[in-house]
Amino acid sequence: MSDADPKIPPDGLDSEADSVLRAKYLDYCSAQIAEHLLSLSPDEIYLLAEEARGAEEDWGEPLYEHMVRLATAGISRRLGLPSFEAWARDYARDPVRYEAQFLGLWESDAREALDV
Repeated sequence: MSDADPKIPPDGLDSEADSVLRAKYLDYCSAQIAEHLLSLSPDEIYLLAEEARGAEEDWGEPLYEHMVRLATAGISRRLGLPSFEAWARDYARDPVRYEAQFLGLWESDAREALDV
């Protein structure tokens, strides 16, 4: 995912539109990761988590939740998800392409951001 600060809107976007767009972007990325994660067997999750843990010490007998968290980080890197800026440009050109891929989380995320 992007290194851009999610609190700073790109040029030309007001903060309300930016909050909604960023929530949609995070929803899109989450959906891509979840789809890939759900296709993995527990053994594949373990192997991916073991690979993703890198230099983490004291691996011991990891909890499944911890393995899924590590696997999710590994999947995120492997998928090569677009930066927010690249995704936003593509979304502006063809929003319908993305609508079916959202999990629906963006709506509550956007409401939260606007209520702050």
